[in-house]
Amino acid sequence: MRRTITTAVGLWLTLAGAGLAQPATESPVVVELYTSQGCSSCPPADNLLSEMAGRSDVIALALHVDYWDYIGWKDTFGNPAFTKRQRAYAAVAGARTIYTPQMIVDGMDHIVGVRAAELAKLVARHAAQAAPVALRLDRVGEGVRVTAGAAPLPRGAVVQLVRYRSHERVEIRQGENAGKVIDYSNIVTEWRRVAEWDGRADLSLTMDAPGGDPVVVILQEPGPGPVLAAAVLR
Repeated sequence: MRRTITTAVGLWLTLAGAGLAQPATESPVVVELYTSQGCSSCPPADNLLSEMAGRSDVIALALHVDYWDYIGWKDTFGNPAFTKRQRAYAAVAGARTIYTPQMIVDGMDHIVGVRAAELAKLVARHAAQAAPVALRLDRVGEGVRVTAGAAPLPRGAVVQLVRYRSHERVEIRQGENAGKVIDYSNIVTEWRRVAEWDGRADLSLTMDAPGGDPVVVILQEPGPGPVLAAAVLR
């Protein structure tokens, strides 16, 4: 059902490989939260993402942006690349402004603020849709093997590798959240574009993924557009 994304540098891959094994489970729904330690409206959204992180049918990812840092507290997880990604989503949607907190479901639906009921409905709707690609991940030493069967993909797919830390507790000493101690879940530490794939032949590639942090692979239309498939190794 789901679709997922990662960052990479590469040419369109047309990789042959007959009879690739397919995963037995559906693709989880990808929920991206754009958040900041310096934003007073964000802790409820951080809590909501933590709840989603416990679900097997969801890949919940917290991307900390850097544009709140000027308020007086530099986000310890902030990354300008995540701000750039959020702006790219806004450009595709025709929006002139970006906000925190904001959630993006499967690269398509945007939620500004904390709207748990709307998020639940969107996750259920995306989960009910069949994924256009069957994606499989396997550990291979310090790497991950990614396989997917050929599929019609008119716009192709970007293959992205995402790493995250499952939990961190932060004492915030300045800015809008000064004095608070906040627990964060699924904090993205790396979002790497690995390759591009046109879907005309089976996909088979192995990428480095050292360490014990979970590994997510997302196939997503360029843009960024809709997530075509996603999988996680925890």
